[in-house]
Amino acid sequence: MAKIGVQAMMLKQHVADRGAYDVWKQLAGIGFSVVEVSQISLTPQTRDEIARANDEFGMSVSSISAGMGAAGGGGNDSLRESFDKIVSDCQALGANRVRIGMLPVEVLASEESLINFAKDTNEMARRLSDHGIILSYHNHHIEFAKINGRLILDLIKENAPDLKLQIDVHWVQRGGMDPVRTLNKYAGLVDLVHLKDYRIAVPPAEAFAALSAGDRATWQGYWSNIVQFAEVGQGNLDFAGVVEAGIDAGAEYLLIEQDDQYGRDIFDCLSDSREHLIGLGYADLL
Repeated sequence: MAKIGVQAMMLKQHVADRGAYDVWKQLAGIGFSVVEVSQISLTPQTRDEIARANDEFGMSVSSISAGMGAAGGGGNDSLRESFDKIVSDCQALGANRVRIGMLPVEVLASEESLINFAKDTNEMARRLSDHGIILSYHNHHIEFAKINGRLILDLIKENAPDLKLQIDVHWVQRGGMDPVRTLNKYAGLVDLVHLKDYRIAVPPAEAFAALSAGDRATWQGYWSNIVQFAEVGQGNLDFAGVVEAGIDAGAEYLLIEQDDQYGRDIFDCLSDSREHLIGLGYADLL
């Protein structure tokens, strides 16, 4: 059965300040049992704290994060430079999944460099599979740009047949595509899903005050940021459809993520997302 959990990227500062054990304990206290680790440096201490929390609170790690650049990016290790460590981290945490959070942006310079990246990633997927580890690729919106009439995501998949996908439904929407149809399109290739809502926010009062005062620059700053990351259920996406399509597509884990909380406490945001999913009838997946 698929499980719903939390993507821990939003918690990296809490981990830095309080340690992973205490953060995982708080997640368990609000009803989560699965965590994806990203942008949290897996030092021996942090790795041991997560393993301890898993044992004490009945939690598990769905996946850890890595990059394909010379450095992993975002605080994650590089598969090119730290392959053995990444395998060791998975084994220590009982995780059999690694996800690439983003491609190195320089590979977008040409179709050739993008295809070479995909082929290199496919080779990494094969190497990880020898250790019983699945490698997935996480999309943003850039993957729905076209090169010579082909979606970048399709070019990656064509040249990396051993690579699974982690579909982030917010970024699918921001890329001009429909999340449910996209999950349906890649059914059988989807291993992980990010549950992240897509909200259009009305500019606040201070934006209109700036507009009235003729301060176009301040107004434009607000107007340029009306697309927001939102708690599940606080935006425009159909999450009943998303969850069902994700499960049908083969996802083993569906992970709540919210890149920006706009001043709210992240644990309150996660609780709200969890409650919305329970209200949709998915308590058994938590």
